[in-house]
Amino acid sequence: MQADPRPQDGATPVLSLRGIVKTFPGVRALGGVRLDLFPGQVTALIGENGAGKSTIVKVLTGIHQPDEGEILMDGQPVHFPTAQAAGHAGVTAIHQETVLFDDMTVAENIFIGHAPRTRWGLIDRRAMRERARAILHGIGADLNPATRLRDLGIASKHLVAIARALSIDARVVIMDEPTAALSHKEIAELYGLVEKLKAQGKAILFISHKFDEIFRIADRWTVFRDGQFVGEGAMADVTEGQLVQMMVGRSVDQIYPKRPARIGEPVLTVAGYCHPTEFSDITFTLRRGEILGFYGLIGAGRSEVMQALFGITRPSKGACRIDDGIRVIRSTAQAVEAGIVYVPEDRGRQGAVKGLPIFQNVTLPSLSRTGRHGFLRLAEEFKLAREYTRRLDLRAASLDQDVGLLSGGNQQKVVIAKWLATKPRIIILDEPTKGIDIGSKAAVHDFMSELAAEGLAVIMVSSEIPEVLGMSDRVIVMREGRIAAEFEGEAMTPENLVRAAAGIGQPQGKAA
Repeated sequence: MQADPRPQDGATPVLSLRGIVKTFPGVRALGGVRLDLFPGQVTALIGENGAGKSTIVKVLTGIHQPDEGEILMDGQPVHFPTAQAAGHAGVTAIHQETVLFDDMTVAENIFIGHAPRTRWGLIDRRAMRERARAILHGIGADLNPATRLRDLGIASKHLVAIARALSIDARVVIMDEPTAALSHKEIAELYGLVEKLKAQGKAILFISHKFDEIFRIADRWTVFRDGQFVGEGAMADVTEGQLVQMMVGRSVDQIYPKRPARIGEPVLTVAGYCHPTEFSDITFTLRRGEILGFYGLIGAGRSEVMQALFGITRPSKGACRIDDGIRVIRSTAQAVEAGIVYVPEDRGRQGAVKGLPIFQNVTLPSLSRTGRHGFLRLAEEFKLAREYTRRLDLRAASLDQDVGLLSGGNQQKVVIAKWLATKPRIIILDEPTKGIDIGSKAAVHDFMSELAAEGLAVIMVSSEIPEVLGMSDRVIVMREGRIAAEFEGEAMTPENLVRAAAGIGQPQGKAA
């Protein structure tokens, strides 16, 4: 769907992006996208996880430099080499997790880095408090600028973050998931603030996964998919269904080589798992030979559930049954002993140990098998590492190579090989192909399918809808720390997954 890129009133964009390309090692995050932001209007940037929304925010705020394309303000090319340069040009962002300082006052947090100065170059604290009070009044925040931040609640801290963003003479305001930590009352107050900013002629970019918010607050929409521009237009001229279709309009192809597997008896049953802040009442069953997909938007709680199952964190309530034994996993050692392993999303910090060679990374959890009488046997380590890296088609000069020198895809294969070498019964793969190339994706998917065919039970957490649909026997969708829906068979469609994840209406077809 492609609409007229300008509003009907013929307004000129305050800020425009044209042909923006941004590439990271192994990943093309943005592939020639465009975006227009108009004065006094809210533009919703819509797309599933990995669509390029966060990258475009970093380009707009000077954190990333585009490889190609141009940024225009009032029709004239501009360059933002730093975040400070973007701020001086009037571009500011209110992030979901803005860093604030509890031991500083409200005024100090608002003006950190650009406080007013006296003629002797000292911070003018009186002027800073007065300006902070004026900004807070302008957004309807009844806060004392002299109050320490630690004495404020979450909603008040969020208002301080907004005031900090507005402490520069902003013309463009970016709101990135601004309601994630707010109550219904606080969200309503934020809507009022947005209306005030519109009345002041600010151009607002609003990023949210919540369709009710988008239709409530936005005047225009722009959809990105896989780092590509899909379309734009007026909210009045589009439906939820059309936006969902544009977000997920991809087909499952040959990179998802799912093999038929005979699904057996339950191997893991999770009942009533709760965590005080991350998730609640998580209940599901995993069967032998099954690939169970977990889908959800950012912040849905998927990874947090998996970390609890692996003993990284402890649930406050609930239990899991592994075959006939009921237990709560209290440590990673207990999880491995019970046959559960976890391949984390952040392989660089939580998975691979950079600085160690490949063979030592693979054998780290299996030293009892490769050592004798307290001494490591290199021959046994190489034998074990060779067995599993060959099965995953690892591309490396030798097993002595530093794992930190491998590509992202090959690092992921090392982490998977490390845990498979423990001979688990249940493997949890958290974003198993994030940031790796198509060829490595196909290799990981093929091996995942092979494992399921051999009887291993697999949980796959993924933000990529084609991957979830292409590799899963069933899909559980999480939303806001709870299980929102479960689908199998013909009910496993892109539209149903997105609707359940975003809380839109009722799924089409029969759920599991």
